[in-house]
Amino acid sequence: MNRRAFRFSRSIRTGLAVGRLLLPALALALAMSVASGFRANAKVFDPNTFTLDNGMQVVVEVNDRAPIVSHMVWYKVGAADEPPGKSGIAHFLEHLLFKGTDTLAPGEASDIIARNGGRENAFTSWDYTGYFQNVAKDRLDLVMGLEADRMVNLRLSEDVVLPELEVILEERRSRVDNNPGAQLGEAINAALYMNHPYGIPIIGCEHEMRGLTMQDALDFYEDHYAPNNAILLVAGDVTVDEVRALAEKHYGVIPARDIPDRVRPTEPPQLAERRVVLESPRVRQPSWRRVWLAPSYTTGETQHVYALQVLSEVIGGGATSDLYRNLVIESTSASSAGAYYGADDLDHSTFTVYASPLPGQNTPDDMAALESAVEAEIQRILRDGVAVAEVERAVKRLQSAAIFARDSLSTGVRVLGAALTTGQQVADVEAWPERIGSVTAEQVNEAARFIFQDRASVTGVLLPEPAS
Repeated sequence: MNRRAFRFSRSIRTGLAVGRLLLPALALALAMSVASGFRANAKVFDPNTFTLDNGMQVVVEVNDRAPIVSHMVWYKVGAADEPPGKSGIAHFLEHLLFKGTDTLAPGEASDIIARNGGRENAFTSWDYTGYFQNVAKDRLDLVMGLEADRMVNLRLSEDVVLPELEVILEERRSRVDNNPGAQLGEAINAALYMNHPYGIPIIGCEHEMRGLTMQDALDFYEDHYAPNNAILLVAGDVTVDEVRALAEKHYGVIPARDIPDRVRPTEPPQLAERRVVLESPRVRQPSWRRVWLAPSYTTGETQHVYALQVLSEVIGGGATSDLYRNLVIESTSASSAGAYYGADDLDHSTFTVYASPLPGQNTPDDMAALESAVEAEIQRILRDGVAVAEVERAVKRLQSAAIFARDSLSTGVRVLGAALTTGQQVADVEAWPERIGSVTAEQVNEAARFIFQDRASVTGVLLPEPAS
């Protein structure tokens, strides 16, 4: 896979998460940010943090298991911060940052990193844009210099911008337009978010993408790419003093700039359930999903956030979950079933329940029967609730699944980067074990009653196109 395609695949998620683009590892990593048996007030990643004089926050996670480092810069800007009519500009700019500076030709920085044994990539979500390099520890100085250079010295010309516009248009064609599941995800988001830009695709709408210009990219760059709107995260075989010295050398000399306030439209009260049906000749496996508007760590109703994480694990967290056991194993109503909830959006998030029918069951009547089976499970949960033992097992699974989190060079900085760019603090990440461990069955059942309200939901159905 070439670098461009890989970079896009890291920034777009079109499957069970309803087509929402994000770092695919992040949602799982939040459930992996605690080791089994943590005592109260235990540390998760135990990072050190400080702020440069220009306002750039720096986070350092020491991990000396190997002589390598992961260097990341996250900007507090994403697709939901784009000007009206310019959808896709955040992701487009992500591509263009590889196109050269005052002193480096297009692609030259990437070649330098590759020659030094490094690996690099970038990603765009609704809430942030990030760039990273994994290199040997003695190359940290090199990659910091390269990243700091393109923070302020990006230089573009039409001969590199126009071909790259064709690249992102082709990415949309291959990743979305040729993928019925991704198309359904876009339609669900558009129906779910009646006023918020989360309803607009991160990669952009094609008709608006075609109108993006070099000046649009430069304007977005000038508005948002500044040290006081960025977070530097470094993990690996380093000391805090080493990182501080290099950060001051490369990033500390960049002046702070005025950054636009991060003001977004809010969602009105949702009073009507919605339904989206997509039929396509490309569909080989029909699917069903229902998505509810849900709170995140930084929105209202945050008292339900940790309980919703446990609820998702109880009813949809793998082969031992309620939905899988009751619909796939015992009743054979479905070939797959589960649930997903992510809480790390800056604004409202989503809670999703999904299922696919058995092979050969691909008619509207088959899908209606599957939907009835899933709805019966949801009603059972609302009627009977989840048991204390189920909650205890789910919490233990969430905790034990994360026992290897610190073994990963990048898990900690990815979790911290997502948290810090969406309104959380380091202390919130470090307190996750204690907070998730304190969730009770009563809280989970209350969260289920809160979330499973049809008026704030969209049902999506994916079907093969009927034979003519």
